[in-house]
Amino acid sequence: MKRIAMVMLAALGCLGLTAEAQTPLRIRGTITSLEGNVLNVKARDGKDLKISLPENLAVVAAKAITLADIKPGDFVGPASRTLPDGTLQAISLQLFPASLRGVVPEGHTPWDLEPGSVMTNANVATIATGAGGKELVVQYKGESKTVRIPDGIPMFTTVPADRSLLVPGAYIVTSARVGTDGVIFTQRIAVSKDGVKPAN
Repeated sequence: MKRIAMVMLAALGCLGLTAEAQTPLRIRGTITSLEGNVLNVKARDGKDLKISLPENLAVVAAKAITLADIKPGDFVGPASRTLPDGTLQAISLQLFPASLRGVVPEGHTPWDLEPGSVMTNANVATIATGAGGKELVVQYKGESKTVRIPDGIPMFTTVPADRSLLVPGAYIVTSARVGTDGVIFTQRIAVSKDGVKPAN
C-alpha cells in the first residue's frame, strides 16, 4: 500500500508539472533583440524575458480601425473597466478577424490590461448612441453586456505578418507558456506596425 501511495503521489506531481507547463503567461513589452529563434523582450514590468519561437511562428500585425469599421455580427474583444455604477467602459477594443471566431473563446473574464479590468469576447448585437456616448451591446453564450465606447481609446484589428516586424523597439503581445524546464515559448505573436500597437 505504501508503494502504491508513493506511485500515486508521483503521478500527481507529474500532473501538477503538466498543469504548470500549460499555464498561460500573457506578455506585453518591447523587443530588444531577436537572436535566431529567441526573442528578447523588455516586459512592461521591467523584466527582461527570453521567448523561444518555433519555426512555424504565427505573426500578426496591429492595424488601426474606428468604430465605423465594426458592424452587428462582428466578433470583438473590448477590454473594459467597471465604473462605480456597474457600467462597463472600454479602455481598448479589438475586432477579431473572422478566422479567429471559434478559436478565441467567447466569454466575460478578468483581464490584466489594468488592475480590475475585464475582457468580453463576444458578438456585436447593436451599436447605438446612449446617454454616455457610443455603446456596443455584445452577446456571448446566452448572455449580453453593454459596453460604453469613449472617444480616443485604442481600436485595432490584426492582419497576417511575418518575422520581419520583430525588430528592436517593436511592441508585442503574446500568450506564452512556461515549460517544465523554465523555458518560455509561444506559437503566436501580435506586433506593432506603423505606430499601431496591439492594445489588449
